[in-house]
Amino acid sequence: MTVTKAAPVIRRAARQPQDNRWAILLVLCLSLLLITVDATVLHIAVPALTAALEPSAVQLLWIIDVYSLVVAPLLIMFGTLGDRYGRKRLVLAGFVLFGVASAAAAFSPTPLALILSRALLGVGGAMIMPATLSLIRQVFTDRRERAIALGVWSAVAAAGAAVGPMIGGVLVGLWWGAVFLVNVPILLVLLPAAVRLLPESRGRADHAWDGLSAVLSVLGILALAFGLKEAGSGSLMPVGAALAIFVGGVALLVWFVRRQSRLATPLLEVGLFRDRGFTTGVAGVLLGVFALVGLQLMLAQYLQLVLGDSPVRAAVRMLPLVLSAIAGGLAAAHILPRLGLRGTMSGGLGLVALALTPTLGWGVEGHPVMLAICFVGIGFGVQVALLAASDTIMSACPESHAGGAAAIEETAYELGAGLGVAVLGTITAIVYAPGLRPVPGVPEVGMDQARQSLAGAAHVASEMGGSTGDALLSAARWAFVNALHTTVVVSVVLLSLTAVAVAVLLRRDRGVP
Repeated sequence: MTVTKAAPVIRRAARQPQDNRWAILLVLCLSLLLITVDATVLHIAVPALTAALEPSAVQLLWIIDVYSLVVAPLLIMFGTLGDRYGRKRLVLAGFVLFGVASAAAAFSPTPLALILSRALLGVGGAMIMPATLSLIRQVFTDRRERAIALGVWSAVAAAGAAVGPMIGGVLVGLWWGAVFLVNVPILLVLLPAAVRLLPESRGRADHAWDGLSAVLSVLGILALAFGLKEAGSGSLMPVGAALAIFVGGVALLVWFVRRQSRLATPLLEVGLFRDRGFTTGVAGVLLGVFALVGLQLMLAQYLQLVLGDSPVRAAVRMLPLVLSAIAGGLAAAHILPRLGLRGTMSGGLGLVALALTPTLGWGVEGHPVMLAICFVGIGFGVQVALLAASDTIMSACPESHAGGAAAIEETAYELGAGLGVAVLGTITAIVYAPGLRPVPGVPEVGMDQARQSLAGAAHVASEMGGSTGDALLSAARWAFVNALHTTVVVSVVLLSLTAVAVAVLLRRDRGVP
């Protein structure tokens, strides 16, 4: 009798994740939104943050960049750990760490403390993000519903980076630390909901985790980024030492790739890169996010520090980028069947390059209408290209490797965000510093600080005041505009070359319904 009554209870418990699948999707997408927004939420907060903590140019880049650069190499490692020990417990631990790190970041007294807090945020984000995709595949057993859920997940992942600067612009008007502290109440709601709703996933003891591979990937990417930044700024060490660290990072990543090819259960399925379409798709994701996130940072500073917009006004002026990115995501499903993956991805990247070109003729004067048009082209083109690249990645690999392919796509997304800030930020710094000539009346110490960044120059100018402060700010704005032009040229060339490569390398019929 007892067994008879227990059986329906067991069956109801087994069905519970499917019964709550849409509520689970909401929890997972809100978790993902927190992670992706944090990659770009500081872009509009740069001037306020610089005034409060006075970081150097390199410290500022690390504050902005360390989050994505920590998330990227850890995604595959934590994805494997979730498969081995259970995804729910990893998500819950990630929530706790993300909340603690958010509070620590909000009250950071120094740039170094903020960098360390942002790094912890990256660890927490990397614990959460891979499980969001895996749990969707676990909960949504119907193929049609799973496709809808994955489409929602993809839209949230892509839109998060675009929405970040807007959220930052609103919150920084209250206090720069609010961009971090806002995560805490959201997580206090998400944590109990996740405990109640998320299903347990049985760990797989056969899914080995190779600790050496994890260490090689993390150290390799971080050495690559650190060497690149220091080679551009030389603030902490000679250029030769920075280049040596960069080369060391490359060597570690080569070692990592070779090790994966010899392991029975690798952290990264490097064999997938033998498919030309898969490799092209990953490159499309990497460069699309590279352009979007890197340029967002540069253009957010242009709006505030060159055109003089307030954080809220700058966020509002970037609204066309957000709306066009959403429109691009909705339109991509209709464009793909007509143009195919090759035409859609190549056309999207080409549109971004075309939308950036008018900025090469801008100075310190405002171009409100043209700026909005450029933002529309950038947002729409990037999102269309990203969704086409994602479709290319998933259609190029067998179903048995879908999990590994998804992990690589997520890693390309976060690595693209980190490298976009690192590379474009370094190029801007390299051109900006020598372009800012000495200004009469400004002491050498003040000029050194002003050459660190445009935000630093604005801070020095406000302290000096008068005609001397105005002259320094004017010179710094022109130096930044010239540096921005160089950055845009690099971006346009990279995007154009990638668009041509996609058109040449992808087959016309790949992935077309």
